[in-house]
Amino acid sequence: MVNPEQAKLVQRIYGMFLTAMSPARIAKTLTEDGITSPGGKDRWNPSCVKSILTNEKYKGDALLQKSYTVDFLTKKHKKNEGEIPQYYVRENHEAIIPPETFDMVQTLIAARTPGKNRVSSTSIFSSKIKCGCCGGWYGSKVWHSNDKYRKVIWQCNHKFEDEKCTSPNLTEDEIKDIFLRTANRIISEKAEIIDTYRQAILPHLSTDDLEREKSELETDINVTAELIEDAIRENAHIALDQAEYQTRYDSLVARFDKAKARLAEIDDDITRRQARRQRIDLYLQQLEQRELLTEFREEDWLSMVDHLTVTAPDDILVTFKDGTEIKA
Repeated sequence: MVNPEQAKLVQRIYGMFLTAMSPARIAKTLTEDGITSPGGKDRWNPSCVKSILTNEKYKGDALLQKSYTVDFLTKKHKKNEGEIPQYYVRENHEAIIPPETFDMVQTLIAARTPGKNRVSSTSIFSSKIKCGCCGGWYGSKVWHSNDKYRKVIWQCNHKFEDEKCTSPNLTEDEIKDIFLRTANRIISEKAEIIDTYRQAILPHLSTDDLEREKSELETDINVTAELIEDAIRENAHIALDQAEYQTRYDSLVARFDKAKARLAEIDDDITRRQARRQRIDLYLQQLEQRELLTEFREEDWLSMVDHLTVTAPDDILVTFKDGTEIKA
């Protein structure tokens, strides 16, 4: 049964994630808002947020036998890691999150990859300002922390390493001003931007060609696997020239491995294209409803801006979620 109050919180969490908030930032926001976690704690954990974002129950489905009873006497439970069958039931109960929204979130989660410049959520400006000199992220620094001139500035995290970056520092007020000016230029031209993207850009993010190739590869993989099994079976029952057999076997295995590697590449590419298309679709839907901004709001910044690239005081580029670039 759906609990209306808890359902509102789940919907809020999904909404925050779709405005580009990471699970860590969502957890931090919920903690600051004084909302109790599902475990009854005052502090939210990012893993708890991610669990909510990936739980199929919220779209009305149910995965049965995620865990099982190991010992009926002690009632000890264990996570099911393939020991017993699992069953997926669609439309098992009332949905809190529309299935298409849930699926979009799963695609975006799959598209996020860790790395040197992985996304941070310490601040709304973290992992949003890129150095045009070295390509690294900006980080925050506090100047005059103990007096009335205290100020938070953002600068390249590699500014004072061996190869010093010459990109300028920015104050938070300067970042907000840059955003408001460039965002309003986008909003004032939104009709033309939306029309251009829907007609010329989004079709190029179709995955039809990749899906066809994926289907062909899956067929080839199955056929090759059968040929390998046939070769092994034949060699076990018939006296074959072992040099010829090994050559044939190695050739089939190489064909199988090549197809598997290409299939993995295609799956990654499909995920990236779907995630980008969904991000742009969501961005355009929100842009269509926007009016000119009169003040800085976190949700506008997070949902509109992909990142800023800062090279010089007069060379700052704002990249929006649809890929549009505006020089500030």
